[in-house]
Amino acid sequence: MIPKSHPRYESLLLRDKIVKAAQKGYLADSGMIAHGRGEAFDYLIGEKTTYPAKRAMYVAVAALLLSNNPVISVNGNATALAIDEIIDLAKAINAKIEINLFYRTDERVRLITKLYKDHGYKDILGSLDDDMEYIDDIKNNRASASKNGIYSADTVLVPLEDGDRAEILKKSGKKIITIDLNPLSRTSKMSDISIMDNIVRAIPFMTKIAEDLKTQDKKFLIDLVNEFDNEENLKESLQQIKIKEGE
Repeated sequence: MIPKSHPRYESLLLRDKIVKAAQKGYLADSGMIAHGRGEAFDYLIGEKTTYPAKRAMYVAVAALLLSNNPVISVNGNATALAIDEIIDLAKAINAKIEINLFYRTDERVRLITKLYKDHGYKDILGSLDDDMEYIDDIKNNRASASKNGIYSADTVLVPLEDGDRAEILKKSGKKIITIDLNPLSRTSKMSDISIMDNIVRAIPFMTKIAEDLKTQDKKFLIDLVNEFDNEENLKESLQQIKIKEGE
């Protein structure tokens, strides 16, 4: 039991979710390492949503609302940390959710599928009985993609993604959006829109943004996307990282 008075309460709570997900078998061991890496970057930005992250979120939501077939790609980490929030966002932007795992096993897919169904989302893609295709040039298990989901998507939100796949999906003509606390990662650099923030803060905020942007006209959304410079925003994101002495 983590006391709420602990100065690292929120961070430890997320860490506990990751540990339990690994114990339940739907999070790969390497997912714990990935979470720790992200946690370090979150600490360096003061565990808060920065202005560049907010800007990127508005652009990301605009792009998703403009899409014909937007898909949210989820893995064990994203599911452990923000399953209900992901479902809420998917509903708000009329997007599909697809399971996509680097260390893909039938058991992990089965467990994650059941989790989403237990949380009220019945149409999860990437399940064991889904119609899957294979994306050329991806040399790992993430090459598989739902025919009705990522394979045919025009925009893909890939929180906590790997650089290889982000790059190849972008080369295939898809608009790639990522939520990645590391602005130096290949995923961040390869994506069209990179949000340097913790998924537990970003996803709920994006849902709120969606409710606002859905009231705007299409031209407003198009201008938001066209005027965004991801490289410049990443530079600003990097400037948010500060190392304080004695902490």
